[in-house]
Amino acid sequence: MNKTWIIIGVIAIVIVVSIFGYYNRLITGSETVDKQWAQVETQYQRRFDLIPNLVESVKGIMAQEQEVFGKIAEARTRYAGAQSVNDKAAAATEVESALARLLVVMENYPQLKSAENVNTLMAQLEGTENRVAVERGRFNDEVRGYNLTVKRFPGNVFARLFGFSERNYFEAVKGSDQTPSVKF
Repeated sequence: MNKTWIIIGVIAIVIVVSIFGYYNRLITGSETVDKQWAQVETQYQRRFDLIPNLVESVKGIMAQEQEVFGKIAEARTRYAGAQSVNDKAAAATEVESALARLLVVMENYPQLKSAENVNTLMAQLEGTENRVAVERGRFNDEVRGYNLTVKRFPGNVFARLFGFSERNYFEAVKGSDQTPSVKF
């Protein structure tokens, strides 16, 4: 009888340790996804802080393209008011679309390329967009790892028990695969 209680006690300890282990793994995964989304938002904020200043320095040279600058400002405002990750991603995609139009404008006006401010703007835009892309990729990697924990057995049992669910990947907005067109 004494041996039976020892075996039951060991099994109970293993079960309790497993439950705590999965709970902690789910908490860690969730926090890691949140941290990585904050990195994406940090790059968005860098973009939104940097671009208006650079654009102001180029505006005088490109006065004819006020519409493009207006769209960048509108998208920035939408991002600031967005509440969910999906709304923020959609607003960020609008900024990218407006920036793509700006790049097309730059290509259509070769004399602008020689202006130092324009060259600085182009380099900063390229660097910023690369940083955003890297952080989005890292975010999706973290979401994938977390979602695997939530979906796989026995993690899925514990995830449901503790109220954890899958997280959304960052996905491009429909139509963002189309090249923007600029009409003069």
